[in-house]
Order: sequence, then structure tokens, then C-alpha cells
Amino acid sequence: MKDLNGKVVWITGASSGIGEELAYAFAREGAFPVLSSRDAQKLEVVKKKCLEYTSKCWVQPVDLSKIEGFPKLVDAVVKEAGRIDLLVNNAGRSQRSWAKETPIEIDRAIMELNFFSVISLSKLVLAQMLKTGGGHLVVVSSITGKFGFPMRTAYSASKHALQGFFEALRAELVGDGVDVTIVSPGRINTNVSKNAMTETGQAYNKMDAGQANGMPADQCAAQIVKAIRKNKKEILVGRKELMMVHIRRFFPALFFKMVTKIKN
Repeated sequence: MKDLNGKVVWITGASSGIGEELAYAFAREGAFPVLSSRDAQKLEVVKKKCLEYTSKCWVQPVDLSKIEGFPKLVDAVVKEAGRIDLLVNNAGRSQRSWAKETPIEIDRAIMELNFFSVISLSKLVLAQMLKTGGGHLVVVSSITGKFGFPMRTAYSASKHALQGFFEALRAELVGDGVDVTIVSPGRINTNVSKNAMTETGQAYNKMDAGQANGMPADQCAAQIVKAIRKNKKEILVGRKELMMVHIRRFFPALFFKMVTKIKN
């Protein structure tokens, strides 16, 4: 079991949802959370609550679409915290649009944010971890990284890409002291559907019924932290919707029938 007390944990997408709850969960473990997202004001609110549980917490706002600024960003975090023990790649954006109605520019935007920004930041942090003797990379994927799902073509593709990249990276890092955990959540009660990108690039602004009835984000965060402490290579987090992963694997014909009937 890993001891997270005093560990520097950098969390992207930390201003709401799973990322916010992860910040509190790590703070309760005595970690030093570094909080990032585009919303500096919300991050300050999260920081204030984190400091009820731990002695150190720092806010580093970031726009993950601006990859060119990542080297300076990583340097700033290392200068402030001294090192990065864990990077939790949680930020990303979902999708609610039909492929036939979605211009390629939207597909590219989703891939840039959900995939290229994640691996760009991870490579820079990995270099720091190798210098300081090790660390732990965590990526929050999705069960749609395991199978395709209507109205999420580019989103599903981005999560499939994350799965492949971090599985391969894990194999490359054996013996280097850097662990990799892939998290695949199902329906979690957050604003992910409201913030999802449509074919126009605007927010969907609707709460999916499945999302509204999903696992509470704090329960999701608790399971993720537990998996990190146990150094799990991969975990599924959610409720009955996780069965779709197993149905896809063992009963593909049934899956192909079911997936077209699932409502958002």
C-alpha cells in the first residue's frame, strides 16, 4: 500500500466533478494537492476546503489547449512543490453529437484536448519523475475507451487512444520506478454531459438521465485513491453500466444490439 502522506499530487480538471473530489480525497490522505483547471476562482474554493484536511495545497491555473506553455507550467509546479509524485490526468471534455453532423474541426478539438494535451503533459512530468527517482501517472479514461457509444465518436476515439498509449507506456516503464494507473469511469454524477461539446462546438447544456443517476463523484474519487494506494494497473468505476464492458468482451453480438438502444 502506498503512503500518500506528504506526496505532491497534481490534479488536472480539479475545479469540479471527479477532479474536485479527488482533491479532497488526497487532502484527507495528507497529500499536497496541486490543483489545475481553467477556472482559477473555483480552484481557490477547492483549495480552501483542502486546507481543512492537509497543510499544503497550491493552485496552478492552466488551459490544457495551450500545449506550448506546458514546459513552463511543469517548471512552475516543480519550483513550488519541489517535485511531482503523482500526476492525475483528469481534465477532458465529452461529446454529444452525431458523426454525420460533426465537422472534422470538432473531432480534432476533442482529440487535442483529451489525448494530445494529456500525453504532452505526461511526458514532461515523466521526465521530472525519472530525474527524482520515480512517481505515478494516473489517467482518467472512460468505459467508452473500451467500446464505441452513439454521439461520442471522437470522445470514444480519444479515450481508446489514451488506453493504448498508457498501456504501452506502462510496459516501457517497468523497472524505472514510475507506475501507471488507468481509470475507466462509467456513469458518474457530474456535469460532464452539460459541458459536452456539440457539433457546433458549444456546450450541450443538458444533464443526461444516466449521469444524474450515476455514482456520486466522491464515491468515485474514493475508489480511485484506493486503487492508487494499491498500485492497481487499471480499474473500472461505476455501477451496473460497467457490465457493458464485459458484455462487449464475452457477448459481442448481444452488445451490438444493446448499444444502439441505450439512451443518453
